[in-house]
Amino acid sequence: MAIKSSIHATNPPLSPRLFPLSKSCGLWVDQIPPVQQSSRYGNTSYRTWHQRLTENVESLMLRFLPDDLKPSTVEIIPYFTERFGNSSRIDYVTGHETNFAAWLYCLARMGIIKEEDYHAVVARVFVKYLELMKKLQLIYWLEPAGSHGVWGLDDYHLLPFIFGSSQLIDHKYMKPKSIHNDDILDNFSSEYIYLSCIQFVKKVKKGPFAEHSPLLNDISGVPNWNKVNTGMLKMYKAEVLEKVPIMQHFLFGWLIKW
Repeated sequence: MAIKSSIHATNPPLSPRLFPLSKSCGLWVDQIPPVQQSSRYGNTSYRTWHQRLTENVESLMLRFLPDDLKPSTVEIIPYFTERFGNSSRIDYVTGHETNFAAWLYCLARMGIIKEEDYHAVVARVFVKYLELMKKLQLIYWLEPAGSHGVWGLDDYHLLPFIFGSSQLIDHKYMKPKSIHNDDILDNFSSEYIYLSCIQFVKKVKKGPFAEHSPLLNDISGVPNWNKVNTGMLKMYKAEVLEKVPIMQHFLFGWLIKW
């Protein structure tokens, strides 16, 4: 059956100490407004925000790490900071969200995230991260990779489409073509990640959907969500995990070995 995000919104088993992390980072965006500049993309205030993140990231990690796991900060901090984009280039690509997945994987390896937490991790922790990234992208206009290839989905992300399509598998009424129904998007985008992503794309891009998002439009013609999800996973493996320009920057250690 399809799984709504709200199922895990009220009383998740996952430690609530993970949830305020995105809130803290989001408050810094409010405190560091974008500067006036001639170029549209790459607002330099993002560097100030990222510097504050770097200065505070260790204390953020120590909030939820037990004493015996505190030495792990040397490995998990780079995954946490890289998940927000590159402060030098002021850009954000799918490799950055892969660092977020790596950070969650490390927490699972250490036993902080348990198997019974997995749904809540996506429905709450990942959704909060996605909301923060949308805020950063809109406020500081992080440079996207471009609307082609794997980035033809929404210029920045792929993971929410993977999680979102899996969330809708076996839904009795909603099909991939339902993304063209604005009433469905208005009423159910808060419950389903995929629909939320589609609604965001329609909000920030102008013109006919088939023209500004041809890949998403083509995917809407797939008969069921299971096939959409399988295709997304194959795309992620081929276009992200197996791409040297993306993975050459990825770090390995004792939690994620080479």
